[in-house]
Amino acid sequence: MTPPPSLPACPNPACEQPYVIRNGSSKGRRRYHCRGCGRFFGETEGTPMYRLHTPVAEVAQALLVVMRRGSLRAAEEITGHKYETIGEWLRRTSEHAEALTAILTQDLHLSTVEIDEFWSFVHKKTEPPTKLMLANAGDASSKIAPAASLPPAPLGASATISSSERSPSP
Repeated sequence: MTPPPSLPACPNPACEQPYVIRNGSSKGRRRYHCRGCGRFFGETEGTPMYRLHTPVAEVAQALLVVMRRGSLRAAEEITGHKYETIGEWLRRTSEHAEALTAILTQDLHLSTVEIDEFWSFVHKKTEPPTKLMLANAGDASSKIAPAASLPPAPLGASATISSSERSPSP
């Protein structure tokens, strides 16, 4: 005889006496009811899979491809899911990093190095791109502009030019 599956905990942090029971299903997914606080919830609430229509196995495969190949484009080609969709899955998983790390080590038997590479890739892909500040955006080109405006030096002339020779006197 198999033991009954364990029920999820009540997602309500203010629930004083959680008592969770199964409460049917909706669209093929199990629903639960906490009799302590009266809240109804689904089995994926509080996880990266909450309100996703893609099966867990497909999401896990796409994230595994991203981790192993290091490329969202490779995951897009292999799994057939859009680049943006896989990026959204990465963002969701980064919000649940600690719990997901435990799953990656236990279920997928990944090494610490592989998991570290995965999270560094997720961090790189989810942070906003840096922007140049207007105050220093043209610094690189303005430092070479005075030298470019000088006439070419004669072949026998010295390579160093004094500051008085650089700018004409008013």
